[in-house]
Amino acid sequence: MADENYTRITEFIFKGLKYHPQMQVFLFLLFLLFHLVTMTGNLGMIILIRIDSRLHTPMYFFLSHLSFVDICFSSLVSPKMLTDFFAERKAISFLGCALQQWFFGFFEAIECLLLAFMAYDCYMAICKPLLYSIAMSQRLCIELVAGPYTFGFLNTMTHTMVAFQLPFCHSNIINHFFCDIISLLSLVCADIWINKMLVFTVAGAVLIISSLTIIISYFYILTVILRICSADGRHKAFSTCSSDLTVVSISYGTLSFIYVRPGTIFSLDINKILLVFYTAVIPMLNPLIYSLRNKEVKAAIHRAVAKRQFCIRS
Repeated sequence: MADENYTRITEFIFKGLKYHPQMQVFLFLLFLLFHLVTMTGNLGMIILIRIDSRLHTPMYFFLSHLSFVDICFSSLVSPKMLTDFFAERKAISFLGCALQQWFFGFFEAIECLLLAFMAYDCYMAICKPLLYSIAMSQRLCIELVAGPYTFGFLNTMTHTMVAFQLPFCHSNIINHFFCDIISLLSLVCADIWINKMLVFTVAGAVLIISSLTIIISYFYILTVILRICSADGRHKAFSTCSSDLTVVSISYGTLSFIYVRPGTIFSLDINKILLVFYTAVIPMLNPLIYSLRNKEVKAAIHRAVAKRQFCIRS
């Protein structure tokens, strides 16, 4: 019976976001603005890092990949969410849902690990400055970036293969605005304890590795900063990694509320709000944080603008 019901499901229906009908146009324009700023800001960051030789350092190499992940996050969720604002039937095909979940898990794991390796890079820059240029070689940076993509692939393969091989016989209505793994598992009518353990083991490995790397790195960074005698020296050292720390705090704070917070009867609705922030707002904030709080990025922007004005005048 479960197999029969499972084979009948060819699409899923999103409940979407809850809002007053009079807010429909306003919310559409707001999220459209978020999406446009996200795409422009992150694409601009990638181009800026590419064209400015002074930004060809490990920190900005990682940052360019973080911007790429943010673009993918926004492109994965926002267009469908925007079209659903005016759709009477918010449907997505079974394959489309599987692909959306696959890429979401893929980029989510990559972002977590990238933030961890950016914290490690900050640790090397502050705690081991004399060894930094040797330790953080181009080869190591490439390997550190390849790691998140590999872990991301393993993470999302586990999530997607487990979720979409289960019998969906309760309903095909997802209480979300995209194919979230937690909402999908709530539709399954089989015993999913083993499946949950498998998913949480892989996801937990990514979270533990990235969290420990970040906590240990910033512990040593804070220890070194507190040992600096001059206030100017402490300020300069802290400003080196303040942008990373801000982005890490926002991203991991949001993920902690989603996946660590005890479940309640309102958990799915709360998760929707938090995932709106995670998928629509945070990708927009990241390039703004790095451009507003980072002197090197602001200087690179000024050089790029000055160069463009010189070319136009010539």
